[in-house]
Amino acid sequence: MAFDSRALFALDFPRIREALASRAATSLGTERARALSPSDDAGRIARELDELEDALFGVSLSLGGIQDIRDIHRRAQEGRVLGGPELLSAAYSLDGAVTVKRAINANSRGPLREVALGLGDHSELVRRILSSLDREGGVRDDASHRLRDLRKRIEPLRGRIRDKLAGTLEQWSEVLQEHLVTIRRDRYVLPVLASRVGTVQGIIVDASATGQTYFVEPAAITQLNNELTRLILDEEAEVRRILTELSGLFAQDADVPMTLVTVGELDLIAAKAQLARDWRLNRPQQVTDGSYDLREARHPLIEHPVPNDIQLGETKLLLITGPNMGGKTATLKTLGLAVLMHQCGLYVAAASAKLPIIRDVLVDIGDEQSIEASLSTFASHLKHLRYVLRHAAPDTLVLIDELGSGTDPNEGAALAQALIETLLAQDARGIITSHLAPLKLFALETPGLRNASMGFNLDTLAPTYHLQVGQPGRSYALAIAERMGLPGNVLRRAEELVGNDAGMMERLLAELEKERADLAHELETATGARREAEAEAGRVRQERETLEMRRSEMLAEASQKAESLYADAVERVRTLRARAQEDSARPRVMQELRELRVQAQKSRPAPIKREDRGDPIRVGNKVEVPAYNAHGQVLEMRGDDLVVQLGVMKVGVKRRDVRLVPEPKTKSPRPTFVGSAPSRFDNELQLRGLGVEEAVEELRTAILEARALKESPLRVVHGKGMGVLRRTLRDYLKNDKNVESFHDAEANQGGHGVTIVNIRR
Repeated sequence: MAFDSRALFALDFPRIREALASRAATSLGTERARALSPSDDAGRIARELDELEDALFGVSLSLGGIQDIRDIHRRAQEGRVLGGPELLSAAYSLDGAVTVKRAINANSRGPLREVALGLGDHSELVRRILSSLDREGGVRDDASHRLRDLRKRIEPLRGRIRDKLAGTLEQWSEVLQEHLVTIRRDRYVLPVLASRVGTVQGIIVDASATGQTYFVEPAAITQLNNELTRLILDEEAEVRRILTELSGLFAQDADVPMTLVTVGELDLIAAKAQLARDWRLNRPQQVTDGSYDLREARHPLIEHPVPNDIQLGETKLLLITGPNMGGKTATLKTLGLAVLMHQCGLYVAAASAKLPIIRDVLVDIGDEQSIEASLSTFASHLKHLRYVLRHAAPDTLVLIDELGSGTDPNEGAALAQALIETLLAQDARGIITSHLAPLKLFALETPGLRNASMGFNLDTLAPTYHLQVGQPGRSYALAIAERMGLPGNVLRRAEELVGNDAGMMERLLAELEKERADLAHELETATGARREAEAEAGRVRQERETLEMRRSEMLAEASQKAESLYADAVERVRTLRARAQEDSARPRVMQELRELRVQAQKSRPAPIKREDRGDPIRVGNKVEVPAYNAHGQVLEMRGDDLVVQLGVMKVGVKRRDVRLVPEPKTKSPRPTFVGSAPSRFDNELQLRGLGVEEAVEELRTAILEARALKESPLRVVHGKGMGVLRRTLRDYLKNDKNVESFHDAEANQGGHGVTIVNIRR
């Protein structure tokens, strides 16, 4: 259903169309923008908003250079032969459309892809035209074999004619007007004096405008000129044949009309996106409950507008009262334009907006007067109000400006109240502006109708344009008169004439306005205090973050230093190991080696706790198995399945069914062969969890220390697992000259997970 065109004009919607048209890149888009009308199809509106969002944040549409070639295509379909420039314009435009389609398919997240389906594939037609025409629209030599052959013959023939005429110039020098060769009627000629034309042999082809010169074709080149003319006629025929063929191909491309329609649609979408950027518009949200909720809504056509919140829901009709030039009409139009723009698939001038889909906007705005119909301003208003009452419904928006004006105030107020009652009964929603005081009292007592006013600064005698919902507006007539210096006796008499009820109303409104101003001041003070508290909290948070950062830096620095010390100690250990190969120095070196290992162990950074690791349970860990009410050692791990040694029994359990038993805090977390004191030797070497190379190195060191200190046997704990570490260690033991023998531990002492090494003495 089409919206009332008078409402569109009353709300200045044509200016929105023009703003949109000025941002279109093609005449096709401009045409679509100027014909834009609101729709009440919710699905279509949602789709158009999705397309606009895609153009804003997905694809940058570039349609410049695409021409409106509808007339060219129509003439081609009528069988007319198009000129080269026309065909070239068509090819460039269709090629631009194909390029846009590729860009959309490469970058669009969805909605614009659907629109781009309307762009045909004109690649072959474009290729044929561009390969046949040059940049000026002329037919290229290689457009056909015959044309190439003709043009290859024409140029040499022209050269022969010019050469022959050059020789004739000397012979005819006395009879020539000018010493040059020229072309008239596509034939090479010489300019001969009119007075001497009878003395030369040749054919007169043309004459000058003054009659003083005749252009004569010498008989010697007549045959050559005839041959040149024949070739030129053949060339023109071939060019026309090529243009006819290209025009036919263009006419046969049935996708051209749809491509041009789609180009116009895409250009309109691109113009909508540019308008949204330029005017800082936002996407509205559709609602189905008939309510309106706009936050920081602005009139998009007013420079530096004041934003206001507009809400209609339980409040069906908002009655805005107050002085003239206070922004009442602008607020009314702000809502109307937001609705129209939304239902045209445009973003709206608001920080956020929830809007229903409506069938029509019903307006009575301005002082329209029909001179032709001899209608007064009041009669004109009545005509519009009659239309409003006839069509008002829950799915329409009613916007009435200066209701009850143009007639006696008492009768106008009565008529206005009756009209509002009817609109409420019809469940219509909208905004009504008025000056009538009785309507303010009526709004206080009527459900669904609420008072509102536009702010006014008495100190500056200027409106603030802020919408104040819940408070009726004052006329400010007497207050302004007082500020303007009218005599006191005049003002007092005016107050008497206003009447008790009206005077009481004005005084009540003045008191309400003062209380509102006081509350606004208190709110501003509280807001300032809150901002200061938030700023202080921000400073504290920043200081805490700085301290945390410094703490992290210090920990990292300490860790790096400890690692460096540890690395130095390890290097010294390696040096001492090399010296230990000498039998005489071995006992002393072994003792020093053990001391260094203790120091290195103390200086090394604390390892990550098991509970902080990604997989806290490892082979060799002691775990509690609640199902058996027992503790045991993990022998193997197979994904989430564990094999645990419980006394003499091995059991298979799930990882989730066991709990890790923490190691004593006094025990070193690094599994190495280190005694707690230089004089004490620990003959158990823990290698579980180490890499193969690291385990072999630890075993070699332990064997050297054990032999130097004459300690034997050595108990090497490597676990069972897949058996890789066990085999590697045993391969090493076979070749170590310090090892006398080795074997598995007893079953109740670890079995295959422990190797007993006997050290050679």
